[in-house]
Amino acid sequence: MHTESVPQASAHSARRWWTLGLLCLAQFMVILDVTVVNVALPVMADQLGLQRTTSTWVVTAYTLCFGGLMLLGGRLADALGRRRVFLAGVVIFTLASLAAGSAASASVLVAARAVQGVGAALLSPAALSLVTTTFHGADRNRALGVWAALGGAGAAFGVLLGGVFTTGPGWEWAFFVNIPVGVLVVIAVPTLVGAGRPAGRPARVDVPGAVLATGAVGSLIYGLLRAGDTGFAEPVTLLALAAGTVALALFAVVERRATTPLVRLEMLARRPVLAGNVVMLGASGLLLADFFLTSQYLQHVLRLSALATGLLFLPVALAIGVGTHIGLRVVGRLGGRPAVVAGFLLVAGGALLLARVPADGNAWTHVLPGFAVAGLGLGAAFVAATTTAMAHVGSTEAGMASGLINMGHEMGATFGVAFVSTVAASSLGAVAGPGGAASAPVGGFGAAFTATAVVAAVLAALAGWLVPPGRPPATDQPVFAH
Repeated sequence: MHTESVPQASAHSARRWWTLGLLCLAQFMVILDVTVVNVALPVMADQLGLQRTTSTWVVTAYTLCFGGLMLLGGRLADALGRRRVFLAGVVIFTLASLAAGSAASASVLVAARAVQGVGAALLSPAALSLVTTTFHGADRNRALGVWAALGGAGAAFGVLLGGVFTTGPGWEWAFFVNIPVGVLVVIAVPTLVGAGRPAGRPARVDVPGAVLATGAVGSLIYGLLRAGDTGFAEPVTLLALAAGTVALALFAVVERRATTPLVRLEMLARRPVLAGNVVMLGASGLLLADFFLTSQYLQHVLRLSALATGLLFLPVALAIGVGTHIGLRVVGRLGGRPAVVAGFLLVAGGALLLARVPADGNAWTHVLPGFAVAGLGLGAAFVAATTTAMAHVGSTEAGMASGLINMGHEMGATFGVAFVSTVAASSLGAVAGPGGAASAPVGGFGAAFTATAVVAAVLAALAGWLVPPGRPPATDQPVFAH
């Protein structure tokens, strides 16, 4: 009996890692679509005759639905079953990708992007909760490390693939590439992941909380997206941010009284969960801020093509992967606190190098070193954020916690771009103006990169106080650290 259990255990272990590979592939597809469209957007606008506002909605529709429905997606995973919600999300996302790639008009493209966001909001938190309940102990930290690497590396590869598709087979393939991935995942996952829902788990969903959460997060994201174009003082931007804040306060009141809340507020009072979400918010914001600024500088000031810009992002993706690997080892031996503090300090150093970009610089000598250093630090920060938050959550709350941390990722990304767009307004306005890149000053880029360095240094200090000391627990039971 004992000798027979060894190959069975080995097969079970291999099956878990195959499961992780498929879940990560699906998540990679979702993260990819955040940045791949940004590179292909100018060509889409030319071929479909998109107006500037419509072009913005091609990106915004996805972000709003993805971020706004994230908490609901996480709660549905807990209530209805993780595998069921995950597969539903993959199917919706894949069909919407087919519709987006086949779109012949702006309205169809924007609608397809919104449906993609709905699918992503179901897929992503369910996938992360499956990771946390499939693996245990040290293996769970390794699995979460692999998952965390996708956050940055997937976004970087999205820029690269956006350039490849735009200059090669066409922008449509930015969406069509999702179809074989989705089909593979839908066929393979049921053979690896059980379908059961734990006994006693409530199937009810807090509808008032879901409506308020979706409205609050959607309003905040919309306000932040507008702030990136018009600044934070514009009336509609202020109204959207105020409405989101009020809805968030009402959501807290409703959740405190609900019998089956969308999010238990006590979870946010746990120090590890709060710390992990704060770190994720900051790391995601810094990542997308650097991506946005660097892409604008390379394409509009240095006049690099979309493909050349994407190729420069490839070593950055590798740096993020290396940072994740190093961060995982540090977390396993010393805990999340030193990993995230060192990570944010590296981001600050890289941003200071980027702040010195000249008007006629060389991308590989003036941009890549600072960009790669920042990527190294962000890789460590991502893995520390995910392991800190998710390693302290029990299996019955995995969907809820994964919805929170995925929402933090989207909110951080949106805020980061809005923040640096406002700081770099002088340079960004010049690139979009009649003079084009030839007359564009780089002072705005320098100021924005300097601002991100300051934010990273502040986050390093905050994380040094907020992230709990010591290594994550070696079990899947929650730890109520305060």
